[in-house]
Amino acid sequence: MKKFVVLVEASLVIGCLMIYAQTTFAQERGGQRGSQVPQRAEPQRGGFEHGVGGGYIPQRGPSPTRTAPAQPPRQQQQPQHEPQAPQREQQPQQQNQRRTYQDQPGHPEAPHVHAENDQWVGHDMGRNDARFHLDRPWEHGRFTGATGPRHIWRLRGGDRDRFDVGGYFFQVAPFEYDYVGDWLWDSDDIVIYPDPDHDGWYLAYNPRLGTYTHVMYLGPG
Repeated sequence: MKKFVVLVEASLVIGCLMIYAQTTFAQERGGQRGSQVPQRAEPQRGGFEHGVGGGYIPQRGPSPTRTAPAQPPRQQQQPQHEPQAPQREQQPQQQNQRRTYQDQPGHPEAPHVHAENDQWVGHDMGRNDARFHLDRPWEHGRFTGATGPRHIWRLRGGDRDRFDVGGYFFQVAPFEYDYVGDWLWDSDDIVIYPDPDHDGWYLAYNPRLGTYTHVMYLGPG
């Protein structure tokens, strides 16, 4: 009887040792596998802590802006028995007054895209914005190259007045010249998106900076 008990206890000890050895071996194998092929942490969309630029490409272009045209303010009529005050000479507004689109700390002052939700900050002008009116939209034809996030174009020289991507030429909208001062015209990548609001215009997005600008197609070289 004592021999039987001793044998059972020995079997239990051996079994425990085998289980411990298998567990230790499995952990060691798992650790080696993790060191050889380290698990990549999910990068923050946009590459920067603020979620703009860093190589991120929006999966869609902006949605059409659905805003009613602004109504001119009504002038209040003064009673006839009161003399009208002389109208002050209105100061001419600056034609190229720069608007800032820095909606959050650390975001660019230029129109840009939020990487976390593909929000196109600054594309809120609507179809009635007079700056985008063209007497002859598509004067040089429509861009026949690939548009959208599946095709990246490399800038091949030029400047804001005329730049080259794959033998196609574009021009930045003159009223947005200030927003492309940090673009690298001979090395940056850009993605072309259709402009859903303004006939004759496209949107050129810079993944490095996360900013975009309105561009006009000038035709092939």
